[in-house]
Amino acid sequence: MQKFSLLAIALLAAAPAMAMPPPLPVVESKDAATLRAEMESGQIYEGLTPLVYLDRIGRIDDYGPKLDAVIATRTQTELSAEGKRLYDERMAGKARGPLHGIPILIKDNIEVAGLPTTAGSLALKDNMTNRDAPIVARLREAGAIILGKTNLSEWANIRADNSTSGWSAIGGLTKNPHALDRNACGSSSGSGAAVAASLAPLAIGTETDGSITCPAGVNGIVGFKPSVGLVSRTHIVPISHSQDTAGPMTLTVRDAAAVMSVIAGSDPADPATADADARKTDYVAALSPDALKGKRLGVMRDRVGDRADVAALFDAALKQIESLGATLVEIADSRKGTEGLGAAEFEILLTELKADMATYLGSLPNANGPKTLADVIAFNKANPEELKWFGQDTFELAETKGGLDSPAYLAAREKAARLAGPEGIDRLLKTHDVDLLVGVTNGAAWVSDLVKGDSYRSPGTSQLPAVAGYPHLTVPMGAVEGLPIGLSFIGAKWSDADVLAAGYAYEQASRKRVAPTYRASAAP
Repeated sequence: MQKFSLLAIALLAAAPAMAMPPPLPVVESKDAATLRAEMESGQIYEGLTPLVYLDRIGRIDDYGPKLDAVIATRTQTELSAEGKRLYDERMAGKARGPLHGIPILIKDNIEVAGLPTTAGSLALKDNMTNRDAPIVARLREAGAIILGKTNLSEWANIRADNSTSGWSAIGGLTKNPHALDRNACGSSSGSGAAVAASLAPLAIGTETDGSITCPAGVNGIVGFKPSVGLVSRTHIVPISHSQDTAGPMTLTVRDAAAVMSVIAGSDPADPATADADARKTDYVAALSPDALKGKRLGVMRDRVGDRADVAALFDAALKQIESLGATLVEIADSRKGTEGLGAAEFEILLTELKADMATYLGSLPNANGPKTLADVIAFNKANPEELKWFGQDTFELAETKGGLDSPAYLAAREKAARLAGPEGIDRLLKTHDVDLLVGVTNGAAWVSDLVKGDSYRSPGTSQLPAVAGYPHLTVPMGAVEGLPIGLSFIGAKWSDADVLAAGYAYEQASRKRVAPTYRASAAP
C-alpha cells in the first residue's frame, strides 16, 4: 500500500485547482457524522478521505495486526476520482445528504458493480455480475463511497454445524481487533471488525439469525437488524427469504439511523418489501436523548447467561436506562411457549436455502459457475481447500429437502412465525405491558479454533426477532476482560424507529464503546 504522502500527491494531481495541499484526515474512531461535519467545514477533503481509509486497510488489515476483515477494495484511481467528484458537488451546493462523501464497506455476499461477489467461497471467486444490489445503488445515490468488500463466514455460516465463524476460503479468518486470538463472530465478521478498527466508518452486514448483532456486539460497535421487508434483498446471496435482511454496522446509533434512512424502501423485485415505502421514515429525525422517558421495557432476565461480570454490566445498563425515565419490567421466562421454535426454524432455513440458492445462482451471468446447491456441494468435494477445516453437513442436509410446497416446510413456516411473533415477542410485549424488550446481545468473544470450530455460549437474544422478522439493535454496554458486550433492544414489527431511538438515548447517556487495542490475546 502507498504511504500517506504519496496518496496526497496522487490526489493533488487529480485536483490541481486546489491552492494548498489538503490536510490528511485523522479517521481513527471517527464516526460518519463527525467526518461529515469536518467535510462541510472544510477541515478535510472528501477526495482524500477514502484514500486514507485505503491506506489504513493496508496497514492494519493486510499487515500489522492483519485482521483479514476486508476481502477486496476498489482502486486508488477510482476512489480518488469519485472523492473529487463528490467534493465538486459539495462546493457547488449539491451535497446529497448525511452520507455524502462518506466511505462504506459492503459485506461480500452483496453485489457491487466492479467487484466480485464471492460469499467467501472459491466456487464464486469469478462471480463478477457488474450489477449493484438495490441497497448499494441507494448508497451510491446518497453520495456514499463504496470502499470495497468485507470478509464473512463463508456462505453466511450455513455450510456446516461445526464451522469457525469469520472464516472463508477466499478471505481467511477474520480476527477480533480487541484481542487477535478471539473470534469476530459471524457471519458479518468482517463488517464488525472493520468498523471497530476504523477501516471504514460504516459497513453493511446481513443477518439471518444473529449475523449482524453478534459481530457488532463482540467487536464493540452498533449493529441494527431491521424489520424483514424494510430493506431489499435483491442481488444478495441468500439463505432464507423468510429471515434474511441487510442492515448497518456503525460506530454510533445516529450513523445507523442515517444509513437506514437511505437503504430502506420498496423494491419491485423483492415482494417482501411491498410495504417498505409506506413504513420507512427519517430515522435520524426520530432520534432523541429523551426517547426512553416514559417507556416501559421488558427485561429478558433469563437470557443473561451465567457470567457474573456480564450480569454486572447488564445491571449497570438497566440502572442507566431507569435514570433516563424508563420503567423496567422483569421477565423471568421469555422462552415460555416457544418450545419447538429451533427445530421449525432449522427446517425453514434448510428448505429455503436449497430453493433460494438455486434462484440466485441461476441468475448469475457466468455460464460455467454453479447453478444449484448440489453444484456447490460437488465443487467443495472437488476442491480440498474448501473443506480444509470443516465440512458441509448442513449443505448436504438441505439438499435432501423438498420444495417450498412441501408439507414439512409449510408446517414449519406456520409454527415458527406464530411462536416467534404473535406467541413470542408480541405476547411478551402485551402480557408485560411493555414497549420494547431489552437483553444481553452476546457473551465475551471466544478463542478462535479452526480445528474444533466455534465455542459460542449464551447469552443470546437474536432468535426471536430473527425468526419473527422484527427489529433488533445492539449498542455497546462495556467490556469484560477488554472484550466488548452489547445491549439489545427489540421491538414489534415495523417499530424500527422506536428501537433506534431507545438505543440512541441509552448510548448518549452511557458512552460505553471501547476502542480496540489489537493485543495478541485476551488472556492475562
